[in-house]
Amino acid sequence: MTAELLVNVTPSETRVAYIDGGILQEIHIEREARRGIVGNIYKGRVSRVLPGMQAAFVDIGLDKAAFLHASDIMPHTECVAGEEQKQFTVRDISELVRQGQDLMVQVVKDPLGTKGARLTTDITLPSRYLVFMPGASHVGVSQRIESESERERLKKVVAEYCDEQGGFIIRTAAEGVGEAELASDAAYLKRVWTKVMERKKRPQTRYQLYGELALAQRVLRDFAGR
Repeated sequence: MTAELLVNVTPSETRVAYIDGGILQEIHIEREARRGIVGNIYKGRVSRVLPGMQAAFVDIGLDKAAFLHASDIMPHTECVAGEEQKQFTVRDISELVRQGQDLMVQVVKDPLGTKGARLTTDITLPSRYLVFMPGASHVGVSQRIESESERERLKKVVAEYCDEQGGFIIRTAAEGVGEAELASDAAYLKRVWTKVMERKKRPQTRYQLYGELALAQRVLRDFAGR
């Protein structure tokens, strides 16, 4: 049996169901009045540093200050081997940020109850086939792509798109995809990142620099190729 993606959109909410083999595998609901902010990028300001918690609170323009832990102020390690990751030790929060400092951050967890959003400085931008990692210099490949020859082909192709702007993770949906589609994806992500950086440099810009896609668009992107 084939997999199906069912999308129901109303003025008040969007519902998406992923069915595989006749069995419901995933369901996602987004209410218009309470849209999530995971994936959004903000220019925030550190409002408080808490050395005892190894964390800081960051003002990103929401009702509650967002939470940033020292472990989330790290370079991209998604494609780094286990042994090499040991060198990326978590430093003291006081060495990483200071009160009043401006930071570009991305939301990884929505606010819930009395808790503010959780943040990271490890910013990523996803598209259909690739994930762009600003500031990184390497290429990673989804572990779900099992063919070694295909993994090497994809890495060789995508490595050509890496430059001073950043590196990429190759998503599962990229398996079997041609160079033209991959090049288009990489160029799109770089254009998005350029616009984010342009907004960041504007003195009048406060808070949101980039907004993640709405649920219906997001699942079509993320479920492609499943």
